[in-house]
Amino acid sequence: MDQSLFLIVIIVAFAAFMFYSSRKRKKQQAELQTKMVPGARVMLSFGLYGTLLSVDDEKVTADVEIAPGTVVTVHRQTLSRVVDDNGSDVETTVVAEDEAAAPKPVAELNGEPVYGERVDETDPNKRKTED
Repeated sequence: MDQSLFLIVIIVAFAAFMFYSSRKRKKQQAELQTKMVPGARVMLSFGLYGTLLSVDDEKVTADVEIAPGTVVTVHRQTLSRVVDDNGSDVETTVVAEDEAAAPKPVAELNGEPVYGERVDETDPNKRKTED
């Protein structure tokens, strides 16, 4: 009895969570659609920025100007978000001066050169490969 009650509570909580997330997603989608007007600066899902020129609901396409005179036609679902001109979309991280000033040394692995490291061909300690 106690286990079945616990199971029912978990199922109800899961259903409530699904309902809440679906409602939240629909609200965000509706908000995005109101912002998607011609002239808005948008970011496409693959990271390309441009200005929205037109949206064709019949063909489910949008014309985006990515550079002056360069217009691309994309599927409407690739319109990811409207870019705010005042805020920055790129998150910046603050690096301490000590970390930025000196590169960290890379240790060799068991006397072997690290990937990308140049090795002097006349080095007698160089390991020979067996072919």
